Amino acid sequence: MKKLINVLSIGLLSTIKLHSYESMQTKTPVGEIKVIQLPQRVALEARSQTSYFRADNGLFRKLFKYIDSNDISMTTPVEAEINPGKMRFFVGQRDQSKKFESTEEICVKKIPSLLVLAIGMRGGYTENRFRENEKKLNLWIAENPRYQVAGQAYAVYWHGPFVPSFLKRSEVHLPIMINAEEKNSETKRNY
Repeated sequence: MKKLINVLSIGLLSTIKLHSYESMQTKTPVGEIKVIQLPQRVALEARSQTSYFRADNGLFRKLFKYIDSNDISMTTPVEAEINPGKMRFFVGQRDQSKKFESTEEICVKKIPSLLVLAIGMRGGYTENRFRENEKKLNLWIAENPRYQVAGQAYAVYWHGPFVPSFLKRSEVHLPIMINAEEKNSETKRNY
């Protein structure tokens, strides 16, 4: 019982600490599928030659070292592309005026506004959980012909490594776009 209380205390403290970080978007509720328009943003990206889930690729450490040495505030969430592995932190409002340089390990880049299909999840950050929810998004797309896939699915993580798995929140995002036929019919209706 004492061990459970310690685990819960650490998890709650970690969760409370995360709330002090600037959020770059709103969390998608667990189990819900939503279409979301993400704004343009500045990303700090680390890359790996291996799959995100297959090896300790050190992406988080590289990014944390960069933000720490450049006095950049942490933001939530972080994004992770799966194969090859990439992880992105985002530059918050407070640090937008600072000049950041790309390094051998970190690429500084502007991410354009993006339309995504998102599903919210709770639990550990595993490849199985990612793939199961990616399938749910692809099924939703198949049933909603107004949209089509416009890129590879990626993970969105809201909590750090010290939060217990049962408290962690994450999402899968699938870049999408409105079908050209749908756009044409919308244009005709507007005349």
